[in-house]
Amino acid sequence: MRLLIVEDDPLIARSLVQALGPLGNTVETFSRLGEARAALAHSLFDLIVLDLGLPDGNGLSLLAELRERGDATPVMILTARDGVDERVRGLDLGADDYLAKPFSLAELEARVRALLRRSQQRIDNRLQFGQLCFDPASGAATLRGELLALPRRELVLLEGLLLHAGRIAPRELLADRLFGFGEVGPNALEVYISRLRKRLQGSGLRIRTLRGMGYRLEDDPA
Repeated sequence: MRLLIVEDDPLIARSLVQALGPLGNTVETFSRLGEARAALAHSLFDLIVLDLGLPDGNGLSLLAELRERGDATPVMILTARDGVDERVRGLDLGADDYLAKPFSLAELEARVRALLRRSQQRIDNRLQFGQLCFDPASGAATLRGELLALPRRELVLLEGLLLHAGRIAPRELLADRLFGFGEVGPNALEVYISRLRKRLQGSGLRIRTLRGMGYRLEDDPA
């Protein structure tokens, strides 16, 4: 998953990355509303963790902007424990959940998983297509029930393809998931696609390239 964290406390931001990053998530962090707006204008995210007290304004303004333009990206707001009015206002503006500081990282991880399941209309954490399965909660990928030992970026790519299984996964979306805002060569994504294709050989699945559009995980008739 691709997650956006908007939090100006460096310690909290670092803890969130350490908690959410190891399970195959790509996590982008920003400390100011202006930076978050620019990121959202450039890329799509699966979930936003949004602090309210930021140096250049209240995070609720960003939430309001998202909902006004029809952006339904799940948003979890972080608030001070005594900020009841802000929590109520945030939920009324369209926040999907909130967590009061200080909070347990285990609870945060569970709430994030629940929001992602709900947004993708899944009953559990697993993404599955044919005999290929990925569990974001554990970071484990399996093929025919056997563990696939994949490096982190291949896991991220696999997850992106599974989220669009049977449909086109846009090239730009997959590249954003793998590389974030870093500068990458024009063929960098294709390198990882090629590696994943080799791992899926003989599985009954294939990754099809649709020129100018993206890639599709689909049944392999061969």
